[in-house]
Amino acid sequence: MKIQFFCPRWGAENIPWDSFCIKVKEAGFDGVETPIPFDRIEQQVITDALNKHGLLLIGQYYQSFEKDLPLHKENFKKHLESIAALKPLLIDAQTGKDYFTSAQNRELFQLAKQVTADTGIVIVHETHRNKALFAAHIAKQLLTDNPDIVITADFSHWCNVSESLLDQQTEALNLAISKTVHIHARVGHAESAQVSDPRAPEWQAEVNAHLAWWDQIIDSRLKQGAELLTITPEFGPAPYMPALPFTKMPVASQWEINVYMMGLLKDRYKIYCC
Repeated sequence: MKIQFFCPRWGAENIPWDSFCIKVKEAGFDGVETPIPFDRIEQQVITDALNKHGLLLIGQYYQSFEKDLPLHKENFKKHLESIAALKPLLIDAQTGKDYFTSAQNRELFQLAKQVTADTGIVIVHETHRNKALFAAHIAKQLLTDNPDIVITADFSHWCNVSESLLDQQTEALNLAISKTVHIHARVGHAESAQVSDPRAPEWQAEVNAHLAWWDQIIDSRLKQGAELLTITPEFGPAPYMPALPFTKMPVASQWEINVYMMGLLKDRYKIYCC
């Protein structure tokens, strides 16, 4: 099995795409994970930069804003089809809403399944706050009821939602781990989906908990005979990143942390990263 690492575009939107891709390539990432605009010219700029620098693409969908389900489904489909047209490695989708019923979220899972059937692009559903898979116990039931979906594991959100390191939700975690094909490698804690800096010793327990979960995902993918696992170190900018009052200065560098996390995981899983 091979592991590939992707750099989030999130937090670097003000950097021109060509300059961003140079920076990403030099840091040692295999590709970029990014939302895709509808504008064809902007899409061409993105794909030209990625191709020029030999970088892969993971598309990202996060625009789950409409409360009206028919409108929500319509826009969900438009976004997924637009991203799929660029032939990404996969699409990370923040699917559904936490206030939709399980039946409503199921409609969105089924719609994504149809887009995958039509385009050949795998759509992975992210464990994200405010979305369908926002909490471990809810995700457990949805994954049981929709056994054919696969997920992006971002357990930092579940820590925040449950105010814990998920010690009492082993069954839900194990099920989610078995469905994971993509990881968002951000470390969360009981009060936030992002620690201030994973290099700081005060967060060692949280880092160790997430590393243990990611180790289990590696083991699960190996047992499934998977050829690939993708990881995006996804520490974000403010307000995910704590900032000083008044000045709004971030307490650490988002870029440095994501590069550090990639390096940590490349060393930990080095037999799979060559």
